[in-house]
Amino acid sequence: MVNYIEASTAPPKNTGAIRLYDAEAFEGMRRACQLTARCLDALADIVKPGLLTDEIDRFVFDFGMDHGAYPATLNYRGYTKSTCTSINHVVCHGIPNDKPLRDGDIVNIDVTFVLDGWHGDSSRMYPVGVVKRAAERLLEVTYESLMRGIAAVRPGARTGAIGEAIQTYAEAERCSVVRDFCGHGVGRLFHDSPNILHYGRANEGPELREGMIFTIEPMINLGRPHVKVLADGWTAVTRDRSLSAQYEHTVGVTSDGCEIFTRSPGGLDRPGLPSHNG
Repeated sequence: MVNYIEASTAPPKNTGAIRLYDAEAFEGMRRACQLTARCLDALADIVKPGLLTDEIDRFVFDFGMDHGAYPATLNYRGYTKSTCTSINHVVCHGIPNDKPLRDGDIVNIDVTFVLDGWHGDSSRMYPVGVVKRAAERLLEVTYESLMRGIAAVRPGARTGAIGEAIQTYAEAERCSVVRDFCGHGVGRLFHDSPNILHYGRANEGPELREGMIFTIEPMINLGRPHVKVLADGWTAVTRDRSLSAQYEHTVGVTSDGCEIFTRSPGGLDRPGLPSHNG
């Protein structure tokens, strides 16, 4: 049985109940998410061959501090960085370090800022230098998967409709959908109910209701969907070492669809790729 609760009266922990947020909360999320989006826009100018992922991490930390925000990942469950940088066959949770990006890499940069108590969560893929066509196509398919998932969001639909839209498209494009990680509720909490699976059937999962806020963040592989987590306890990689990509938006369910809180103010939702109107 799924329980829904007014967010203003809910306890400050994940109890499994799905929070419904009011207009004031939506405004708080807009501010936090737009700060994150602006940071991701700014990163488009600095991601290039030779850049250390540690330099990306410092950039994100400084950007947040300069705007009165704190990176949510820093010291989260022992994680020591302000962002995640996932390169090539790394599916998610790649830890920034002193290794430079190389020409032809693709890297996901995942940023969550906490601003006035609200979490703005988003990630984008960045091509490094000149990438191969197979990598570019993976980015295109992954972004389109995200947007098709978002297009399925409306009151009365179920969370499974998001997963079905993503899975149907990605697999038709001869790619696979990672099952081990999912989107999640977000707001005052970094990770909250419900889980948003990126595969499934339209008649499955909790009903979407106006006021829900959550991330959609499909991870799409060129090869098989299976992943493993490395000994550091964070870094997830494809088992077959095939390329993986991910784009992530935070959305809020409205009366007739949804609002994308983390949409790029500079039109850079797909940095390094041709502009897209989706």
